Amino acid sequence: MSLVALIDYGSGNLRSAEKALMRAASERGLSKQIVVTADRAVAAKAERIVLPGVGAFADCMSGLQALPGMVEALREAVLDRGVPFLGICVGMQLLAGVGREFGDHAGLGWIAGEVVKLAPTDPSLKIPHMGWNELAIARPHPLFAGLGPGAHAYFVHSYVIRPAAAEHVLATTDYGGPFAAAVGRDNIAGTQFHPEKSQAAGLTLLGNFLEWTP
Repeated sequence: MSLVALIDYGSGNLRSAEKALMRAASERGLSKQIVVTADRAVAAKAERIVLPGVGAFADCMSGLQALPGMVEALREAVLDRGVPFLGICVGMQLLAGVGREFGDHAGLGWIAGEVVKLAPTDPSLKIPHMGWNELAIARPHPLFAGLGPGAHAYFVHSYVIRPAAAEHVLATTDYGGPFAAAVGRDNIAGTQFHPEKSQAAGLTLLGNFLEWTP
């Protein structure tokens, strides 16, 4: 049974993500041990890593850095060994080099770019953006296998990632203008939306992640 580490740094929707991953594994008959952990040793030996995140960029980054050795363990696993990685919401935003929420704050820097405030062109659109929106797949990716045109996902956020390289945008959605709904490169991927709250589409994506071999 292979280990999937769901990183607990005090900033994630852990239980619903854990349940969704377990259900996705069960529906596909996959032998996966989903472990919620704040232990760098567990993250270091995981076959896959999921980093959730809810809240402000700086608070989430500080929470991750507060776990002894965790950032280093994640870097070694993901960047050096190529372990498949999925960031969710702010967990995806932390992939950027800098977050510009309440000042400028350094992120992990695994995907070049910045996190900026969502600025819809329609002033009647409320911030935070909250609800269901259609995904537009920007380029084929194994995570989107089985998600046809018109797939919708659930969003709750006020900031968005703006990758420096267009090829790192995997999917977009529109809320008074397009923004990155999913990003990725190599063995790294992230979603601005919450797959654990996105019903069938989210379970499909999580199942794809559990089977993804970059």
